[in-house]
Amino acid sequence: MRSRAALLATLLLTCLSAPPAFAASAVIKDGGTVQLGSTTYRLDGIDAPAIDQLCIDEHADVWSCGVEARDQLTKLIGGKPIHCDDIGADPSFKKRRLGVCKIEGDPTSLSELLVRQGYALNVEASATGRFKPDEAAARDNRAGLWKGCFVAPRDFRIGKKDGALLGNSCPANREQQIRDALFPANLPMPAACNIKGKYAVRARVTGNIGIYHLQACRSYPGLAQDHWFCSEEDAQAAGFRRAYNCRAGSKGK
Repeated sequence: MRSRAALLATLLLTCLSAPPAFAASAVIKDGGTVQLGSTTYRLDGIDAPAIDQLCIDEHADVWSCGVEARDQLTKLIGGKPIHCDDIGADPSFKKRRLGVCKIEGDPTSLSELLVRQGYALNVEASATGRFKPDEAAARDNRAGLWKGCFVAPRDFRIGKKDGALLGNSCPANREQQIRDALFPANLPMPAACNIKGKYAVRARVTGNIGIYHLQACRSYPGLAQDHWFCSEEDAQAAGFRRAYNCRAGSKGK
């Protein structure tokens, strides 16, 4: 009995001291969100553009910075295993977790790498925020989003059209044109992201900010959307509920 207890104790200590296991594959949801198995993590301490966010580059041209941010995160990971330390429920996105995520063999978090490249913002309010120096360097180097003009990802997600303009190419004499370009009446659909999201006051009854509409819904044709989503899970995480006129048996296409 004593030897068996000693063996169990040794096995327990081995498990506790073992390095974290790395997931073999990650699904990149957007520039700041990864899915490992059945768990979706939003990268801790940063905010990255939603998949449908638009920005303006240094030549005053509109570009799909949300798609580019996702692609940059995909390139950073490069198909390598990653591990996320779960630090708790995400207070901003339903059914998601906050995670400190790293690529196998790299001690630097994905959050820090993205801020360095200019594709995410530091969101820690304290003067000693972990990624403030990286954000300042990206801004000074006109990296990523900072090369042009954009609004903070959170402002874009909630439709705050009067939010602060950020970046190194935001001329004051073109402010209204810039805002019109960042929040167009017909937001372009990212590839394979055909779920429409519409802000709606009545959605607040269920604790949401808007309603999403699938292609099979009666409300879909002709609807002027405020956002595009790639999956129902993405829409629900962002605070949108499904339209009631497509709740019974309809499927997204």
